[in-house]
Amino acid sequence: MTVVEDDKTVVQGQVERRRIRRHRTLKGGSIAFNSGARFDCRVRNLSPLGACLEVESSIGVPDTFVLLIDSEHARYDCRVVWREPKRLGVEFPG
Repeated sequence: MTVVEDDKTVVQGQVERRRIRRHRTLKGGSIAFNSGARFDCRVRNLSPLGACLEVESSIGVPDTFVLLIDSEHARYDCRVVWREPKRLGVEFPG
Protein backbone atom coordinates (compact mmCIF):
# COMPACT_ATOMS: atom_id res chain seq x y z
CA MET A 1 0.00 0.00 0.00
CA THR A 2 1.27 3.47 -0.89
CA VAL A 3 0.00 6.58 0.89
CA VAL A 4 1.13 10.16 0.27
CA GLU A 5 1.43 12.34 3.39
CA ASP A 6 2.53 15.93 2.75
CA ASP A 7 5.89 15.58 0.91
CA LYS A 8 6.54 11.99 2.07
CA THR A 9 5.33 8.67 0.68
CA VAL A 10 4.56 5.71 2.92
CA VAL A 11 5.21 2.32 1.30
CA GLN A 12 4.47 -0.84 3.30
CA GLY A 13 4.81 1.03 6.59
CA GLN A 14 8.10 2.76 5.72
CA VAL A 15 8.31 6.52 5.18
CA GLU A 16 10.02 7.58 1.95
CA ARG A 17 12.32 10.50 2.80
CA ARG A 18 14.23 10.86 -0.46
CA ARG A 19 14.12 14.21 -2.22
CA ILE A 20 13.94 12.55 -5.64
CA ARG A 21 12.19 9.24 -6.32
CA ARG A 22 14.56 6.44 -7.33
CA HIS A 23 13.94 4.21 -10.32
CA ARG A 24 14.00 0.44 -9.88
CA THR A 25 16.79 -1.25 -11.75
CA LEU A 26 18.94 -4.35 -11.67
CA LYS A 27 22.44 -3.56 -12.91
CA GLY A 28 25.79 -5.09 -12.13
CA GLY A 29 28.29 -2.82 -10.46
CA SER A 30 31.49 -2.65 -8.45
CA ILE A 31 32.34 -0.87 -5.21
CA ALA A 32 35.91 0.41 -5.60
CA PHE A 33 38.16 1.80 -2.85
CA ASN A 34 41.74 1.77 -1.48
CA SER A 35 43.57 2.02 -4.79
CA GLY A 36 42.04 -0.98 -6.50
CA ALA A 37 40.11 -3.06 -3.94
CA ARG A 38 36.64 -4.01 -5.26
CA PHE A 39 33.40 -5.69 -4.20
CA ASP A 40 30.78 -6.77 -6.72
CA CYS A 41 27.28 -5.40 -6.17
CA ARG A 42 23.86 -5.09 -7.77
CA VAL A 43 22.26 -1.67 -8.21
CA ARG A 44 18.62 -2.16 -7.11
CA ASN A 45 17.45 1.42 -7.57
CA LEU A 46 19.02 4.61 -8.80
CA SER A 47 18.38 8.37 -8.91
CA PRO A 48 20.56 11.38 -9.66
CA LEU A 49 21.15 11.71 -5.88
CA GLY A 50 21.75 8.11 -4.74
CA ALA A 51 21.20 4.37 -5.01
CA CYS A 52 20.40 1.15 -3.17
CA LEU A 53 23.08 -1.49 -3.58
CA GLU A 54 22.83 -5.21 -2.87
CA VAL A 55 26.06 -6.89 -1.71
CA GLU A 56 27.15 -10.31 -0.41
CA SER A 57 27.97 -8.62 2.90
CA SER A 58 28.14 -4.98 3.93
CA ILE A 59 30.95 -5.86 6.35
CA GLY A 60 34.18 -4.36 5.05
CA VAL A 61 32.49 -1.84 2.76
CA PRO A 62 33.86 1.60 3.74
CA ASP A 63 31.65 4.63 4.42
CA THR A 64 32.89 6.32 1.22
CA PHE A 65 33.78 4.64 -2.07
CA VAL A 66 33.35 4.81 -5.84
CA LEU A 67 30.47 2.95 -7.52
CA LEU A 68 31.27 1.72 -11.04
CA ILE A 69 28.50 0.64 -13.41
CA ASP A 70 30.32 -0.82 -16.40
CA SER A 71 27.24 -1.23 -18.64
CA GLU A 72 26.78 2.56 -18.52
CA HIS A 73 30.47 3.47 -18.26
CA ALA A 74 29.39 5.39 -15.14
CA ARG A 75 31.35 6.35 -12.02
CA TYR A 76 29.74 7.77 -8.85
CA ASP A 77 31.41 8.98 -5.66
CA CYS A 78 29.30 7.52 -2.81
CA ARG A 79 28.70 8.04 0.89
CA VAL A 80 26.83 5.33 2.84
CA VAL A 81 23.65 6.70 4.44
CA TRP A 82 22.35 3.41 5.84
CA ARG A 83 23.45 -0.21 5.84
CA GLU A 84 21.88 -3.61 6.39
CA PRO A 85 23.69 -6.97 6.29
CA LYS A 86 23.25 -7.29 2.49
CA ARG A 87 22.14 -3.81 1.37
CA LEU A 88 23.53 -0.28 1.37
CA GLY A 89 21.78 3.02 0.82
CA VAL A 90 24.18 5.56 -0.67
CA GLU A 91 24.05 9.19 -1.68
CA PHE A 92 26.09 10.85 -4.38
CA PRO A 93 27.60 13.90 -2.63
CA GLY A 94 28.44 17.03 -4.51
